[in-house]
Amino acid sequence: MEIAATNYTDLADGNGIRLPLLEDALQRFGSRAFLDIELKIYGSEHSVVAAVKMHPPQNGFILSSFYPEILANLHELDPSLLLGFICDSDRAMAVWREMTVSVFLPQDAYVQPSLIDEVHTRGQQIMTWTVNDVRRMRQLAEWGIDGIISDDPQLMHQTFQSD
Repeated sequence: MEIAATNYTDLADGNGIRLPLLEDALQRFGSRAFLDIELKIYGSEHSVVAAVKMHPPQNGFILSSFYPEILANLHELDPSLLLGFICDSDRAMAVWREMTVSVFLPQDAYVQPSLIDEVHTRGQQIMTWTVNDVRRMRQLAEWGIDGIISDDPQLMHQTFQSD
């Protein structure tokens, strides 16, 4: 079953519980966290922009994607949106400089101090993913990374709670 082609009313978990909509997530977490809302399919740009305008996250948010076309569509819909380009390949590393984004999100393996410096020199932010190691979290913070995405928020909280 392809999610994008499935009617929402047919989507449920194994126990029959309805899967949450973006609006549900915005209402539940929008007052508690900075949200990275990743767009993975073309055609959802209008509904995502409408949802974040209806339920704006109080601690901020970014709309991110691996797809430059999606980001261009979002920019066209609202140039004030904070947009981020997600990168996991050498090819993508070569094109991010030409994009209209505020945040660059390379996979952790690509992040070095020189890249952080370059991104900051360009007036952009840099966030990386997926970091689940305390030593690497601290190293990235020392280098001046703007954000770390982790599968282990408790570990990240413990790592930086005294900072």
